[in-house]
Amino acid sequence: MLVRDGEVIGEGFHAELGGLHAERAALADCRGRGHDPAGATMYVTLEPCAHQGHQPPCVDALLEARVGRVVIASEDPSEKASGRGPGILRDGGVEVAFAAGPEAAAARQLNQAFRKHARTGLPLVVLKLAMSLDGETTTAPGESPWISGELSRALVHGWRSEADAIAVGIGTALADDPLLTARYADARQPVRVVFDSDARLPLNSQLLASLDQSPLLVVTAPAADGSRLRALRDAGVEIVVSSGGTRADRVVSALADFGRRGITSLFLEGGKTLATAFVAAEQVDESRTFVAPVLLGPAGGGPGQPWQANPVRLTALESRSEAVGEDTLITARYKEW
Repeated sequence: MLVRDGEVIGEGFHAELGGLHAERAALADCRGRGHDPAGATMYVTLEPCAHQGHQPPCVDALLEARVGRVVIASEDPSEKASGRGPGILRDGGVEVAFAAGPEAAAARQLNQAFRKHARTGLPLVVLKLAMSLDGETTTAPGESPWISGELSRALVHGWRSEADAIAVGIGTALADDPLLTARYADARQPVRVVFDSDARLPLNSQLLASLDQSPLLVVTAPAADGSRLRALRDAGVEIVVSSGGTRADRVVSALADFGRRGITSLFLEGGKTLATAFVAAEQVDESRTFVAPVLLGPAGGGPGQPWQANPVRLTALESRSEAVGEDTLITARYKEW
């Protein structure tokens, strides 16, 4: 955002990979409104880049525009940045200041996926759950699969469109035959992921039938059946072979592969087994849990089973709850990047 004498004279954001960065978009908007950015103050959520990527360095554009001051809400933790942008701006005569307090904290939260990927090479993982008041996460066979209400499900479709990828386990894929798309007009579609160690995903599933809408990755074990893998590949599926001696190791292996593909955020939506594996690997950064005002009783007709024999306790840095229709949404953050 560009400001002069308390008036906003230009705004911009990074809309898509390869598109204008926020600084250049704000400068273009400023000029489009008929203003000169010289001497104005630029407010940014992330320090301006000083390297050539899909776009040229933003510091060059700021210096060429003769912006007078740049206020940065959060630093860029990636190796290619490391404070270079602010240093170049100062050398060019631009006043540089870093925000503090609530504004800085809000900017870090806004950029959590970018920050984790920059520091670890892994995507930010958000786990979505829906459960009844008595803790059940599945309904009995033959009943509606939905536990949460219509407003909650609409909110989830918005979250899907915000994530780079969405993942379920093979159990969910076989039981529900989901599309895993964000179903509203002009939605940005995530990459779909199925964790399927034995390559059991049916070739006639909705996921394969909708490859024209979004890519599909299937994460398998090294020992998966070769003929099934070839059939999936021939159908257009990308195969990710995760390695490691434990389920937690295989989770981290898969996440590293996603990170190398440029996936910075993963929305984990479906399957107690998969959720348990991510929790055991300590790779859940945030959880969003819908609690519906219903009592289901044991979904399988017997006593409810714990998620794992020796549960891993993730301590939340912060949590909050809010009403979504008749449901209650509990959001908890476990890590700060």
